[in-house]
Amino acid sequence: MSDRRVFRWATTSTRLLAGTVVSAAAVVAVVTAISVPWPTLTKEPVSISAVPAPAASVIACDGPLLSIGRDLTSVESIAVASPQSLTSGVSADAAPPQEQVLQVEGMASGEGPAVFTAPPEARTRVDVAAAGAVTIAADDLAGFAASACRPPMLESWLVGGSAETGAADLVLLSNPGAVPATVQLTTFGAGGPLTPPGGSDLIVSPGTQRVVPLAGLALGEASPVIRVSAVGAPVHASLQTSITRTLTPGGVDQVGAVAEPTPIQTITGITVTRTPGSEGASDAATVLRILAPSADASAVITVTPVGRAEPALEPETVPLTAGQPVEVDLGGLPVGSYTVEVDAGEPVVAAVWQATGFEAGDDFAWYTPSPTVAVPSLFSVPSGPPPALTLVNPGDEPAQVSVTSEDGSYRLELVVPADGSTTARLSSRTVYTLDPGESEIVAGLSLTGDGAIAGIPVWPADAAAPVIVVYP
Repeated sequence: MSDRRVFRWATTSTRLLAGTVVSAAAVVAVVTAISVPWPTLTKEPVSISAVPAPAASVIACDGPLLSIGRDLTSVESIAVASPQSLTSGVSADAAPPQEQVLQVEGMASGEGPAVFTAPPEARTRVDVAAAGAVTIAADDLAGFAASACRPPMLESWLVGGSAETGAADLVLLSNPGAVPATVQLTTFGAGGPLTPPGGSDLIVSPGTQRVVPLAGLALGEASPVIRVSAVGAPVHASLQTSITRTLTPGGVDQVGAVAEPTPIQTITGITVTRTPGSEGASDAATVLRILAPSADASAVITVTPVGRAEPALEPETVPLTAGQPVEVDLGGLPVGSYTVEVDAGEPVVAAVWQATGFEAGDDFAWYTPSPTVAVPSLFSVPSGPPPALTLVNPGDEPAQVSVTSEDGSYRLELVVPADGSTTARLSSRTVYTLDPGESEIVAGLSLTGDGAIAGIPVWPADAAAPVIVVYP
């Protein structure tokens, strides 16, 4: 019996031992399988890279200076006060742009703003640039206005103007497209954002410009900012602003739109022609308007003379409440050209109002921010006072910049110092190409003469369509 038990125990132990060995081997195999890379089979999907056909370049102009209420039998009627003189051009060796005129209700055919279209050539986008200028001396409007023709946008911001007594400002909405646009105008004032009944669901028909009095949107607002939102089709928005002081016209301007709020806004080429004296002590000759549309912020404002590194004024920190515009007096600046930088940390829009004075024969201008130019870009210089191009280099290295006329007869090579600025004199009624080289540049055009002042920011050329990858 005992021999049989020993045999059974031995055979059982053998089985246990064998099972343990097999289990251990299995564990080792699994661990090894996990730690050692397994052979893989990969197959790249079939793909095709293609560059979309470029679209036509389209820009719309502000149009002539308009007057409202000249006809005493129809105080709301709109009439042309003075036509706009235009200067346009396209990329080198391209065909001249196609031109059409938008229709404005109540105005004769052919009196509205111009639209320039440059179709692509050989699957290459053609850049187009244009700018207009108007000089007027009438009982209700007087001064000089200049503005660039811009591409239509689905959203833009108008920073400038007033709806107080003495102002007769107009919001201009142009639709150069082929389908109607529905536009919402949101006004930002002392009470915050508001969409007034006169700015809700405005239909701008294709091929037309619609004119909306600012007083009907923000009556009594001293420092309004307007957000223009469009659906259905993009629109070109601008602002005609003017002022009358005790029956004396005090200037006129056409204010272009700001493309979008950004944490840093750079406004350059601001020209101070006269240092305010005791007679103008109660009025500020240089005023900065800022709006943080969506969040509270603290904006640091720096005013720097062009060509110098030291600020002209001690940098000032201004608290901003979301949705409420703020104006900052920058008066007392000596005669010269300046750059104003607003660094808020949160997206803001801004513009600078500059006046030549406050008497009969004086003028004013709204200077809006200049976007960064990183590619060769076309810009137009309209007729008017002698123009000056201000270049600001926000980078840490000197920038090699060239400015070439459209016909190639003029070429200027400039070195803009790191974190510095410089100015170049240009010719009127000429189209130029600004090439920033390997750098990024901020540029603004200023036109200043006797009782005339205007500023135009230089915008970058539209970017080419990126390559897209298609997976069949």
